[in-house]
Amino acid sequence: MSEDIELDYDYLMHKALRTLMRDVLEMVAQLRDAPGAHHFYIEFMTHGAGVDIPDALKQEYPERMTIVLQHQFENLVVDEDKFAVTLWFKGKESRLVIPFQAVTSFADPSVQFGLRFEPAESGAAGEGTDAPAPKAEPARGAAPKADAADKEKSGDGADVVSLDAFRKK
Repeated sequence: MSEDIELDYDYLMHKALRTLMRDVLEMVAQLRDAPGAHHFYIEFMTHGAGVDIPDALKQEYPERMTIVLQHQFENLVVDEDKFAVTLWFKGKESRLVIPFQAVTSFADPSVQFGLRFEPAESGAAGEGTDAPAPKAEPARGAAPKADAADKEKSGDGADVVSLDAFRKK
């Protein structure tokens, strides 16, 4: 019987990386601010299942959007499968609700740490499952490029670099 069971390491790694991201955001929510020089770039699919953002942002960012959690955010609430935060875009307050399954990258450039998640299969993102994306890989490097609205607050970011790009094949 145990011969028919295989350990799904991709699933377990994917789940652990999303839990790491959630744990970091929970600490920030408890502190009500990012500690020290820490700040976070979070890219997500704007039309992912369970994503709730203003229509104007969905129109401006039809596929993906990057937000920055640094100094100007409020009411960060972290649940088991999603987080919500209040940010300002062009001076207008906006509440965003983002399931962890919709997140495609998470980076803290203050310590050159980043995670990149491949988009989940259609129907898997944000449905309360921990169905793994095809690949989730830890990446050490700078933050992903910020969208235009984010650049106004935080300046330009660089691309997240995966160590796989430097490994011998």
